[in-house]
Parts: sequence; structure tokens; C-alpha cells
Amino acid sequence: MDIPKKNVLTLYNLPEKVDFCIKCTMSNQRPRIKFDSEGVCSACRFAEYKKKINWSSREKELHRLCDLHRKNNGDYDVIVPCSGGKDGSFVAHMMKYKYNMNPLCVTWAPHIYTEIGKKNLDNFINIGNFDHILATRAGNVHRKLSKFCFNFAGDAFLPFIYGQVNFPNKIALNYNIRLIMYGENGEVEYGGDDKNWDAPKRTVQDQDIHYFHGKSVSFWEKQGFSKQDLKPYMPPLKTEVIEKKLEIHFFSYYHFWDPQENFYYAVENTGFDPNPERTEGTFTKYASLDDKTDWLHYYLAFIKFGIGRATYDSAHEIRDGKITREEGQALVRKYDDEFPKKYFFETLNYLDITEDQFWEVIDSWRSPHIWVKNNKWKNNYDKWLLKNKVWE
Repeated sequence: MDIPKKNVLTLYNLPEKVDFCIKCTMSNQRPRIKFDSEGVCSACRFAEYKKKINWSSREKELHRLCDLHRKNNGDYDVIVPCSGGKDGSFVAHMMKYKYNMNPLCVTWAPHIYTEIGKKNLDNFINIGNFDHILATRAGNVHRKLSKFCFNFAGDAFLPFIYGQVNFPNKIALNYNIRLIMYGENGEVEYGGDDKNWDAPKRTVQDQDIHYFHGKSVSFWEKQGFSKQDLKPYMPPLKTEVIEKKLEIHFFSYYHFWDPQENFYYAVENTGFDPNPERTEGTFTKYASLDDKTDWLHYYLAFIKFGIGRATYDSAHEIRDGKITREEGQALVRKYDDEFPKKYFFETLNYLDITEDQFWEVIDSWRSPHIWVKNNKWKNNYDKWLLKNKVWE
């Protein structure tokens, strides 16, 4: 397998000099994040801005939105994408039981379900009492597309993301539902374009930017995928979305978004269970639990940007006032570079690659502005060292 070396700086438009936010643990290597002249990241600035928002006024906006879309005839009036995790469960339960909507919940199936993930989805449906549609893609096609995306795009999770984003839109149009309610707007909660700070919804144009990793359908056809293979991952026609006035909103615009509080709410109301042990690579045990392969998505972020799972989790908890920056630095130091071993060989088998092929792809994404060779390495996953550390 001939895997060319990638230029991460160019591909993701990253600054060559690595800097860390003075308030949280995030670095300027996160794509699209911005740092101001005081050294504070855009996600921390948005966290400050959230405290000034009139949430009572925002909730009134939500009531008006629901009144506009509520059907009162037994038909579904809102789509809530939900895997059975804490955040989607929180949104769906709030929409149904507080705002008197009739949600249809939809899930794009993970690559390989974990036992706890499937249990949480079943609990969500049965304890939360929700109508639900699960889309499970043809196994060989999904595996083939995931393998290709891992080898050449650096993320085996892309096919899941394509389906996760586009499937709810198709169901909404099929059921004549004009409202989709997601959880948080990641572009503002985690650092992105500040034009979205006061935006309640995602535009069709913004959604298209992230579709198929910027590649046209013809590109994927040249890789051996047929139109039939690609169809389930593709979005509905933009003209149909506009004509039927489909709106994609974020619950985090209307309600203060706190992942830890969402966890407590989901435990109480939808039977959500956390992992019995913490998730590898971080200190938490209640997020991204349903897919045995999702560790690879986060591990590749660590390889490309020097930003692991503990960095993401600690940065958000610092902004939410759960921990201090010093505590976050210690957690990043302890867990960020931990290699996830639990489902490693199961993932290799799913992608039909060898261990050597895996490390060839991984190393092709290492940038010299992030990594330096470790002359004392004992295993593949410790033969490189980060050049810049948030705790130093």
C-alpha cells in the first residue's frame, strides 16, 4: 500500500507555530478555531458570551418555533437525530415532554455497535417512549468506503458522518416534516466562525461545505463506488430542501448547553447508562459510547493536530466551570496520548487492514511541526513525542 505523506498545514490551513489558549487546554491547531490578541480561543470567548445571553428570551423564541411547526393531528412535527447518547436523548425528551412536540427520532447506525451503545438506544426508545427509525447501511459498502476514507482521507468515520448528516434530512422530507432539531452547534461551542454565535440554525450552504469532504460524486465513482453505493450517503436535492422550507436548528441556541448536565438528565429520564470504565484517551465515561471504531476518529485528530480526547473534554469542562485550567492540564498530560487498545484489532478486521498498514497511514499524517521522533520508543504508539505540550 503506497500512502503518500500528507501536508497537514496546507490541508487544514493551520498555523505553523503552536499556541495554547490561556483559558482552556485547546491549541490553535484545531481547524477553524480563532485566537484573539489576548491569546484566548473563540470557544472560550463564546463561553463568556453565553453567560450574557437572555435565555428566557431565547426560550420564548423556541416556543414560537414549536408553535409554528406543531401539527396537533398526530403527525410527526420534528426530527431529532439521536443515537441514544446523552445529548440527543436530552433534546428529544425536552422537545416531547416540555415543548409538547411529536418527535420522530432517527439514527444512522454506527460501524460496530458496542453493548452499552445498543442498550442505551433501546432504553431511549422504551423508557423514553420514542418513535424511532434506525438506518443500517449495507455492510460491505460501508466497510469499503470506510477503509478508503481511512487510507486516503485520514478518517474512517467520514461515511458515518455523511449518513448521520444527510439521513435525517431525507426522512424529514419523506414525512413532510419541516423542522430538524440537533443538539449543540459545534461551530460555536468548540471554536469556529463567530458569524454563527447568534444563529439558531444551519444553512443549506454551510451544510454543503462539509459534504463528502469537499469531493464531488464523480470523485467517489472513480474510486470504484457506484451511484447505488453512494446514494444513501448523499443529501437530498438542495432545491427540494428550499422548496419544502426545511429548517435545521440547534437546541443549544435556545437552551444553555452543558454536556455534564445533559448526562444527568438522560440518566434520570431515558435510562442512559455510562460506560462502567472511563473511555480510553480521556477521563470521562459518558460520551461517544456506541461505536467500537470511533476511537480511531479521535486518535487521528490527536495525530493530525496534537489534540486528543482529553483535550476536547477538559477544554469544554473548563469553559463550563467544572474544572480549573490546571486540573485540565493535568488530565491532558495523563490521558491524551493513551493509545486505545480495547477495540484495536476488531477495528483492523473491520477495515480489512494489517497492523503495519495501520501505522503506515497513521504516520503519513504526522507533521514535523507537531511531532518529533522518540529515540527510546518501545511500541509503535510511543515512538513519537509531541513537540508542544499544554502543561509546559
